[in-house]
Amino acid sequence: MSQHDDRRHFHRPTLRPPDRLEDAATAPDPLEVAEAAHRSAELVVGRGRAESAGDSELTSRLVGLVGEVGLATVAQLWSDRPARTLPGALWRLYLLHEWVLRQPEEVGRQFVAGSGHAEVYRAIAGVAEPPEPDALRHLTEQILGGIFTGDFAIALERASAFCHVMAVGLADPGGADIPTEQVNRAARLRDTADDLTACARLWRVDGLH
Repeated sequence: MSQHDDRRHFHRPTLRPPDRLEDAATAPDPLEVAEAAHRSAELVVGRGRAESAGDSELTSRLVGLVGEVGLATVAQLWSDRPARTLPGALWRLYLLHEWVLRQPEEVGRQFVAGSGHAEVYRAIAGVAEPPEPDALRHLTEQILGGIFTGDFAIALERASAFCHVMAVGLADPGGADIPTEQVNRAARLRDTADDLTACARLWRVDGLH
């Protein structure tokens, strides 16, 4: 083989840009992220259930966790975990409460629309009459508080019932065609309701982690 051929078959190593190397070095380990999510969820629930019974201030702080640390922080911790896990359940409960706080009129309209067609779920949810913004906010506060001071499974079932009523309300056309996005939101809420019910069953057999 000639010298020319030797040069032709020699390949220089591919150099990665420095920023790509830095990204690779600092990328979080998915396993560590998952473990941190479950540890933090267990810490929040464990401390709350151990200490909140005689400490209403701690319960209020835990219920208002999103207000203290921000929705983005809570999402970063728990939103990527499967729905039927402890962090997945906590994320959905806090997100439900945040929805009521941020869009009370919309939530109230949809809840009223769904109430007449989902009376059993409405009774389980336990909304005060009439379902005005303050009553709905109080409901989701009660549900979150139940995580720490009551029966966690019942809190999950109440949240599930709330989601069922909201899903029916979103799917109620009121004599008009339902926008595709609204249909999709109703379907997601039904899925969330099913997941929360499943989490309640898991909690009762010490299987929610």
